[in-house]
Amino acid sequence: MMPSRYRIRTPRPQPQAGGRYLARPGRGEEFYDHRPYVPGDDPRWIDWKASARTGRPIVRRFEEARMGRFFLWIDGSKSMELFGKAAYAEEVARVLLAAARGERIRLLTEAGSRPAKEPLPRDPRGLFAARPRGNGVQILITDGLEEGDYPALFRRAAPLHLILVLSQEELSPHFESALLKDVETGETLPVEKNQIPAYRKALAEHLAKIERAARRHGTFT
Repeated sequence: MMPSRYRIRTPRPQPQAGGRYLARPGRGEEFYDHRPYVPGDDPRWIDWKASARTGRPIVRRFEEARMGRFFLWIDGSKSMELFGKAAYAEEVARVLLAAARGERIRLLTEAGSRPAKEPLPRDPRGLFAARPRGNGVQILITDGLEEGDYPALFRRAAPLHLILVLSQEELSPHFESALLKDVETGETLPVEKNQIPAYRKALAEHLAKIERAARRHGTFT
C-alpha cells in the first residue's frame, strides 16, 4: 500500500476511544492544565509566564496521546452495485486505510470484526440490518438510500464519519420516461419527466436529514 499524505480527521480533544488524545494528563502535544512544579519535573515544561504571574514555578501538562481506533464498514447492498458505486466505495476505503497507518483500524463485516487487509469485504445486509458498531470511531461508507431512522442509528454508532457515495445519475436523472426498479425490493414504478423535480426535492431533503444527523454525532462527507 502506498504511503499517503492524508490523515483521518478526529475531533481534538476527544475522550472516546478512537480519538488521538484522551482528556487526562500524559505524553502528548495538546495542553491539558497547569500544576505547581515539583522536583524531577522536566524544566522544558515550565510555563514561565504563568510562573511569573503566580510567583512560583508552574509546569504545563499535556493530554495523553494514543493511537486512534477506527472501524471501517462498507455498504455491500444491491443498490451499491449501480453506477459503479461499489468500486468507488472500495477506492475510498483504500485511501482511508493508507491514511490510517500508525492507527488501529479494523473492518466490520457480516462475519464480525476482522483485520484491515485485502480483499476488502462489503456487507450485503445494508446499513440498518448490519447496524455496524465497534469500540471506536465508526467510518461508514454507503449511498444512504435506505429508509430508516438515521438519527437513532448514528446516535448508537457515535462517534462516526459518514461517507455518502452517490452517482450523478441518482442525483440528477435525465430521461423522458422510465420504469424504475427498486433493486432491494424488486418493486417497479413508472416515472415521467415531469416527476423528476419532485424526485430531486425528495432526495435533497433525505440527504440533508442524513447530513444533519451525521454532523450531530461526527463528521460527514
